[in-house]
Amino acid sequence: MTALVRHVLVKVSRRWRAAGVQARSALAATTLLAVVIAGAGVVLLATLQHDLVQGIDASNTAIAQGISAQVSADVFAATPGPEGQEDLESAIAEGAPRRAVVQVLDSTGSVVASSAEVAEEPPLITDLPSPGARDTSRIHVRFDDDAYRAIAVSGSVGGRAFTVVVAQSLGSVEDSLHIAEITLAVGLPFLLLVVALATSVFVGRSLRPVGAIRRAVERITERQLAERVPVPEGRDEVSRLARTMNAMLTRLETSAGAQRQFVADASHELRSPIATLQAAADIAASVPGSITTAELAELVGGESRRLERLVSDLLLLARHDDDGVRVRAEEVDLDDLVDAEARRLRATTALHVEVDLVAARVVGDPHSLSRVLRNLSDNAVTHAESWVQIRLRKVGDSAVLEVANDGPVIKATDADRVFGRFVRLEESRARDRGGSGLGLAIVQELVGAHRGTVGVVPQEQGARFRVVLPLLVLDGADGELDDENEFDSKDKFDEPGEVGEPAAVGQDVQGRSAGVPVRPGGSTRSRPDR
Repeated sequence: MTALVRHVLVKVSRRWRAAGVQARSALAATTLLAVVIAGAGVVLLATLQHDLVQGIDASNTAIAQGISAQVSADVFAATPGPEGQEDLESAIAEGAPRRAVVQVLDSTGSVVASSAEVAEEPPLITDLPSPGARDTSRIHVRFDDDAYRAIAVSGSVGGRAFTVVVAQSLGSVEDSLHIAEITLAVGLPFLLLVVALATSVFVGRSLRPVGAIRRAVERITERQLAERVPVPEGRDEVSRLARTMNAMLTRLETSAGAQRQFVADASHELRSPIATLQAAADIAASVPGSITTAELAELVGGESRRLERLVSDLLLLARHDDDGVRVRAEEVDLDDLVDAEARRLRATTALHVEVDLVAARVVGDPHSLSRVLRNLSDNAVTHAESWVQIRLRKVGDSAVLEVANDGPVIKATDADRVFGRFVRLEESRARDRGGSGLGLAIVQELVGAHRGTVGVVPQEQGARFRVVLPLLVLDGADGELDDENEFDSKDKFDEPGEVGEPAAVGQDVQGRSAGVPVRPGGSTRSRPDR
């Protein structure tokens, strides 16, 4: 039996889930209304019955009290007087309504007077009420199939106790209840049918825009992302859904366009060194001796390294697009990295390299931070006329790194675009003078992964890039990192505050920054400014 019930419930559940929203809504509304009306009907019938019975009780009480007033002591005499008996019977005949019976009982329960319907009947009740009290009961009489509602009111006259019993038929109550039951039985199905149809129509009209949205989405493919779903009028949930889907389609279209542009740009950048290698190979093969082995090795090595850097940059950006750049979290002396990069520039370029730095320790990945420095400095060297400047200072709870040159000015309108992928702002930044156009894009991703910011500082001459990173924070007792795991660029963090005037040389910065907490007492060391 249990298995059968479970099987039935499973089938009903499957059918319920398979039904559409329109059918489920109509069925749910109809079922709920049926339950509510059924409960209300039960309450209505019970209230109606109670009120009708209370009305009969009130009528019986009034009749009994009126007859009690007509009872005289002569009625209970050994030889009752005819006048008293006649007056009492006249009062009973006048006071008793249709389908009501009356009996007057003496203290022993014997009938001393009654209405014509029960003239030869035994007492209607056997248990007499106590003096001054009254009782109600449900009784049956032999001459009627309906039940009667009886009330017994006790009284006394001339020292003799008596009881007046008045009973009225409950047939009118039962008739009224029967009519109400028929009304509910007939009206309820009709009302439920109307509600079911109305709910189905209204829900269907409400879901009509959803159907239009669904059909529009079915037509949209990866080659038709420019299409949009129809937005119904109003500000209801369906219109908000349509606007949300259109916003999503806009993002997908933008992303797909950027991806196609990225692939096209990457293909173009990869084709250049490949074409150079192919041309060198063709020349060496067609004109023997036109190029020496050393020259060929230098050419192949240079283009191979360029290919390697380009592929590495592409892989880094692809990983960021996938799940964010992940970097190690450890203590890094940023001033050491700046000093090493300055020495490299002085050894590899004839430009004047100016360095101004203070000791600054941050939390991050030294390799990634070195790459940030190298990309910024290589960009500065590429476009500089005579000098490159690297400046590191502490402002509040942030380390501020600036790399500048005296090359072309970056316009305010290009301040954000310069960090795009494969972006070259002008002819002086063409491929023969620079890299692949990915360096600044990688800088932005790596700085963001370190919970920092990077931007262009407006100035009238040259270009200046500013990187703001959170300084190391001390917290605890043993000087070790609380979290030596990786953190990524998608973690939530507070950006460093606005950069104002540089901090004083050697200023000791305290307080919590947006970086990873560290416990004091360990390897943190104070270092003189350079």
